[in-house]
Amino acid sequence: MKIMPLLLAAAAFAAPQAAFAQGLGAEINYGRADGHWGTEIGAGYAFGMAGFSLTPGGGVYLRDGDTKLYGRVEAAYTIPLSARIGAGARISGNDIRPYATVAMPLLPKVRAKANVGPKYYALGLTLGY
Repeated sequence: MKIMPLLLAAAAFAAPQAAFAQGLGAEINYGRADGHWGTEIGAGYAFGMAGFSLTPGGGVYLRDGDTKLYGRVEAAYTIPLSARIGAGARISGNDIRPYATVAMPLLPKVRAKANVGPKYYALGLTLGY
């Protein structure tokens, strides 16, 4: 009879893992950040469950012949068969820029994406997530 508690504990531990969706992704955006127009090329890893996701990531921002590193984190909700909406924060140098984000599916695992916030906006594509 001591096996039953072990089986229940194993099932309780495994259940959240089965409902936990995650994945690697990449994106390319063109927009205005840090007072300049440029291209963001980045990657991240999405942790998600039941339509909600948390995606930390980072990349390079190519602008005016210069390159700057940036980091970001986004929290979003995916409306089934529709848009992904959420909020994020972009960190570059000493600047932290909050923003709203929306992504619409184009193909499986490909989305058109827009980020809008104070002194930061970008349009682009995501692959994965």
